[in-house]
Amino acid sequence: MRTWTRRNSLSGVKIKSEIDAREAAVLRSLVGSVLGLLRDRSAAAPTDELAALTGLRTGHNTPPDDAALARLLPDFHRADPSRDEEDPTDLNGALRGLHEPEIIDEKLAAGSMILATLPESGGKIVLTQEQADAWLTGLNDVRLALGTTLGISADTPDVLDEGDPRAPHLDVYHWLTWMQDSLVQVLIP
Repeated sequence: MRTWTRRNSLSGVKIKSEIDAREAAVLRSLVGSVLGLLRDRSAAAPTDELAALTGLRTGHNTPPDDAALARLLPDFHRADPSRDEEDPTDLNGALRGLHEPEIIDEKLAAGSMILATLPESGGKIVLTQEQADAWLTGLNDVRLALGTTLGISADTPDVLDEGDPRAPHLDVYHWLTWMQDSLVQVLIP
């Protein structure tokens, strides 16, 4: 993939890059996997009689069991150990039930935007400002999911031993990091 560039035109700002066929296939696969996790979570949401009456959707009140999905949909509140607070589980459950459906919708929209604007067999990518913002969101979600799956932390070396089964995937993680950083750089005015 080439570095993202920014062009101002009469029709507005255009963010451009070019991607080869293999890179496009890898990115499509990763985005598709994240979208699948999110769709499954959404489809498994409990039904609520009040939601049916009011039209307000509700989601799960417990965090996902899958580590990657839990990273994409973290708890809303973390208890402050220095304060005597009630158990944050109830608060997190209530907040999750109210907000998770919309968060999933936004993440699905961002990932779908990547798939809609990414040439299937590689080629030029031309994005509007809004599409580029969706790419940032979607790339971040893919990086978070992949990083969690690989167990990447601040202590993970930049290069793993060849025998480490995570080594080729870490290269993909670094590529996603570079792609996201390159996009951020052109979006900063």
